Amino acid sequence: MKLSILTHLRGVIAFVLLPCCVWAQTSNRKEANTAVFSSSQRAEADYVLQPQDLLRVHVFQEEDINKQGEVSISGDYTITLPLIGTVNMKGKTQRQAEEMIRQLYNKDYLVEPTVAVTVLKYSDRSVNVTGAVTTAGRIQFPAERGLTISEAIALAGGHTRLADLKKVTLTRRDGKGEAEPKKIDVDAILKGGARDVPLEVGDVVFVGERII
Repeated sequence: MKLSILTHLRGVIAFVLLPCCVWAQTSNRKEANTAVFSSSQRAEADYVLQPQDLLRVHVFQEEDINKQGEVSISGDYTITLPLIGTVNMKGKTQRQAEEMIRQLYNKDYLVEPTVAVTVLKYSDRSVNVTGAVTTAGRIQFPAERGLTISEAIALAGGHTRLADLKKVTLTRRDGKGEAEPKKIDVDAILKGGARDVPLEVGDVVFVGERII
């Protein structure tokens, strides 16, 4: 009799706890999915628009405006939209572009419009990594985010055993098109003693070799 009661109690406890366990697992999965989704949203929101990016600018319930369809950002960072004309996108993220376009339409043409900017195709964004790396050549920027000098070297297959990471040369052209070489201590970056260096499109990274 005692054994029967104990078995019954175990069944009751399992029946009560099982939904809690299932709820906890479901909740954890939802939280994980939310975290991944939020990370993706942040990456998209932080992406700075570039020349040759192909965009779709959609204004909710304004079909005449939306007939334009796709629009490419020009070399001087501008696009042309119905009614408001030329819009400068330089330095703007997708979310900032949406808000700017919304304000331009709201100013003279529409009442509190809803605007969505979508990148249909990203421009060719790359840097060159040469010297003492496993695979020298062009390294593409990851979609929707930037690229640092240590990441670029890693994407080039990493440095060779003879590489001198304390004297990596970063060459970047200024506003006049003139090259400006700069020494970067990547060894200190990898060891946590210095901040990583964000790269720009067209940069050249040269990893020299140690003198033996």
